[in-house]
Amino acid sequence: MTLLKAFLVGGVLCAIGQIFIDYTKLTPARILTGYVVAGVVLGGIGLYPKLIEFAGAGASVPLLGFGSLLAKGVKKAIQADGLLGVLTGGLTSAAAGITAALFFSLIVALIFKPKDKG
Repeated sequence: MTLLKAFLVGGVLCAIGQIFIDYTKLTPARILTGYVVAGVVLGGIGLYPKLIEFAGAGASVPLLGFGSLLAKGVKKAIQADGLLGVLTGGLTSAAAGITAALFFSLIVALIFKPKDKG
């Protein structure tokens, strides 16, 4: 049942993004940013952690989950460090994911060579 919930919730989140791509003039970069910001807002008000609890990876892996992770880190850092936590909390909580993205981007950049569009 857990896999089914993860699949359905993740699929709905992806379908919403696809609808934005197909039926609006929003660029993929704006949709991506909107998903992260929505995750921060929903995580900040406490709604998204409940969805993560329900759907597991179906909610935590998409971009909304990244935004929720940032909000969770900021909340925790504010409690520990005060106002300075606003600047440090998000990056601290998402450090592993950011590091992995940078590392694998470097590996792919070293393996593949860009081609001219001309």
